Amino acid sequence: MIAALFFTVALLVTTTYFILGSIPLLVLKHDTPMDSRFVRAFFNIYYVAAITTASATAISYAFAGRLGLATGAAGLALLAVVLRRMIIPKMDALGAQIQSNAIEAIPGFRRTHVTAIAINIGQLAAIVWSLAAARL
Repeated sequence: MIAALFFTVALLVTTTYFILGSIPLLVLKHDTPMDSRFVRAFFNIYYVAAITTASATAISYAFAGRLGLATGAAGLALLAVVLRRMIIPKMDALGAQIQSNAIEAIPGFRRTHVTAIAINIGQLAAIVWSLAAARL
């Protein structure tokens, strides 16, 4: 159970850190290829970190016999995999359009960025709620 708590804290820190780091990136105008590449790289790193910490959390809860929490953490890992496969290619495509001066790409990139942040906030709320409900 100690490992499960350790990985739970790691998952909370990872999610919170990337939320707090991604919100200030909204001040970027997203109008240059450098902006889009930076934001894309930031989210790619987040998704890899989320997959890793959520998977480790799921495995440790499973070994601790807390199957409900293990299932929830596995769901977060799976969601991070799905989001990485959806968000990153979309950011790549919009970033390429920004580079070719497609005017509609900038608001699209910003919407994708805001959507990814909103999903991350939802994940953090789900993590905190599940821990409160489980009364560790």
